[in-house]
Amino acid sequence: MMSIQKRLGYKYVISPHLAKTDLYKISGHYEKYKDSSFSEFSTPDQDETFMLKPMNCPHHSEIYKAFPKSYKDLPYRLAENGNVSRFEPSGTLHGMTRVRCFCQDDAHIFCTTEQLGNEIGDVIALVRTVFKRLGFENYKAQVSVRDKNNLSKYIGSADDWNRAENDLIQAAQIFNLNFEVVEGEAAFYGPKIDISLTDSMNRSWQLSTIQVDYQLPERFGLEYVGPDNKKHRPVMIHRAIFGS
Repeated sequence: MMSIQKRLGYKYVISPHLAKTDLYKISGHYEKYKDSSFSEFSTPDQDETFMLKPMNCPHHSEIYKAFPKSYKDLPYRLAENGNVSRFEPSGTLHGMTRVRCFCQDDAHIFCTTEQLGNEIGDVIALVRTVFKRLGFENYKAQVSVRDKNNLSKYIGSADDWNRAENDLIQAAQIFNLNFEVVEGEAAFYGPKIDISLTDSMNRSWQLSTIQVDYQLPERFGLEYVGPDNKKHRPVMIHRAIFGS
């Protein structure tokens, strides 16, 4: 898996297990998921609060932001086999499939709007390559979009959401995914393609996800200099093949 991704231009990174709470407040994850994250704690002699890392995307946004980017640097692909910790209620814990600390085969792609369709297609092709090597053939996809009757659950403008949902549906059609559109299953920051396997007992397990996000680049102030010598905002793709 790592060798395939390196050939595709992914840079492997390692983000810390701890981060200041402010990082997740910027991304919006603190407001949405603070009750399912491990409680923040403070250092003995400083007025700072920290949390165990519940997700990698804010960290990858900071890595992107560390150095100026040109359109020639995009797509910029970061991958991490990163440990994350989430305070799952005791009643939801189950063997090795639902735990409080786990490793994600996480990746984030920062690209221009013009590159977005091709990048989504490349991720779909990567999922197929990995599944084929493992002999996984019985899988299906859903495009998870907003709940039109409860838009308060989501951040960002209607234009960004419409564009992101259309991009995912078009990519699923172009690359001949067996999929259905499901309302209300989007992440709070963007729509996604979820790919599920069916096991020998006819149980469905969601593995892969491809999420289009216009919101975190806005919240973290991510930019690149375009061919017009002006600053532009990249689009972010959240991507995992196995999930955890």
